[in-house]
Amino acid sequence: MREPSPTDAVVVGIDFGTLSGRALVVRVSDGAELGTAVHGYPHAVIERALPATAAPLPPDWALQDPEDYREVLRRAVPAALADAGVDAAEVIGVGIDFTACTVLPTLADGTPLCELAEYRDRPHAYVKLWKHHAAQPQADRINALAHKRAEPWIARYGGRVSSEWEYAKGLQLLEEDPEIYRRAERWIEAADWITWQLTGVETRNACTAGYKGILQDGVRPSAAFLAALNPGFADFTAKLDHPVSPLGARAGALTTEAAAWTGLPVGVAVAVGNVDAHVTAPAAQAIAPGQMVAIMGTSTCHVMNAERLTEVPGMCGIVDGGIVAGRWGYEAGQSGVGDIFAWYAEQAAPAHVRDEATTRGMSVHELLTEQAAAQPVGAHGLIALDWHSGNRSVLVDHHLSGVVAGLTLATRPHEIYRALMEATAFGTRVIVESFEKSGVPVREFVAAGGLVKNSFLMQLYADVLRRPLSLIGSAQGAALGSAIHAAVAAGAYPDVPAAALAMGKLDRDAYLPDAGRAAAYDALYAEYLRLHDYFGRGANEVLHRLREIRLAAVVQ
Repeated sequence: MREPSPTDAVVVGIDFGTLSGRALVVRVSDGAELGTAVHGYPHAVIERALPATAAPLPPDWALQDPEDYREVLRRAVPAALADAGVDAAEVIGVGIDFTACTVLPTLADGTPLCELAEYRDRPHAYVKLWKHHAAQPQADRINALAHKRAEPWIARYGGRVSSEWEYAKGLQLLEEDPEIYRRAERWIEAADWITWQLTGVETRNACTAGYKGILQDGVRPSAAFLAALNPGFADFTAKLDHPVSPLGARAGALTTEAAAWTGLPVGVAVAVGNVDAHVTAPAAQAIAPGQMVAIMGTSTCHVMNAERLTEVPGMCGIVDGGIVAGRWGYEAGQSGVGDIFAWYAEQAAPAHVRDEATTRGMSVHELLTEQAAAQPVGAHGLIALDWHSGNRSVLVDHHLSGVVAGLTLATRPHEIYRALMEATAFGTRVIVESFEKSGVPVREFVAAGGLVKNSFLMQLYADVLRRPLSLIGSAQGAALGSAIHAAVAAGAYPDVPAAALAMGKLDRDAYLPDAGRAAAYDALYAEYLRLHDYFGRGANEVLHRLREIRLAAVVQ
């Protein structure tokens, strides 16, 4: 294999999202994006029933089939190379990112349990996607016990761990399918599993280990703590234990099998896996302390570096080196954002709205956004709570649900849509203010992800937050971030900050707040906070009671 020259060397970043995987070919010298391809997962999100059985899944389940991830390697990578028009011999590195916590049980050699014939009909043998929220009871017990025992790590997670994370999902596995739990020799994030598929070597990345695997200062929850949750859970950490690799490190080299899948040369450097949100920060050149990046898609993840450790209530986690080495990486998030907009457009918008959108050659989202943008702030008389998929930050409660208050017989569909958009912005403002009240200043707000294409939404966020909004300069920030890490793993740059400076892209202050609209939003935000605390902090548990009523009816 000839060695690429410094000017023609390229890397491939692969972003594994909720519904599809994207491969991006990037020039190492300047970050130019040369070609891309997307492959949708054939099984998408498995929420109703396994393909192997007609038996319905319980509420709040979200599974995936790991073979769909391999198909991204087989299809999207060769297609991206073809789109770029580059010789595969020019590729010097591969990097991947994944949703998280997206986790699966495997044998010691990495074989997913769902790929064993005897377990094809067992839901717990499959990948549990990040938005699998059925482990909330287990998360509640973990939190209660951690506070009772004054476990030192609980404060690093804002005082509450999430039902989305490795330990809650692992405890659910033990208690609902102990046979699968016993057979699972490894419990591994999909980011590390797909890297294993590429290299033939198991690795564990610092990002998921810290944020999703409760690894702090080199230590995980003790066997005594786990046994107090359930005696059979005492051995759980053994399913995770492995040396943890820093972000940007080389995980290994592309195997012969993976080379055949991707069309890339055997031996190409493969970077340690990463999380889709955290890997985006370098792509946006937003890794300095105080630069908050909001990766806005189906959900929103807020990540930011700081020079010191400060405990922030309701945050998802604080991890040393969780975004870049040498800095404390903070994470917060909202469980539903784009998903909420999609729910309304696809499930709740009236037929006449869909008909008008079709007639005008627009999507339902485009039509509702256009109509919403024509209305003054507050004219709809509505406040919504953006909890349709629970609340990740700052309440950390996935048993909460969405609310729309102020509906009348005169309320129009686009007004509800706008209220939902505003609710997500208010939820982000709660997160920003929580950081600042804890002494962690947010000096710049940077938006990334698929929703940045909606200019009205971006301006709305600038107005609600009362601060300029910068934008990532790439439509595929996660894949670009993975490519940046691939360049570091291949030795093209000494570290991630150096690669980000050369390859990342940022459009600073793309949206500026309007003083009049910001003042009007302040009044709405005050009402949002009242509802937020009333329904979310224990004054009225109606949302939890409604969920219990729903579950009881489903069981019947």
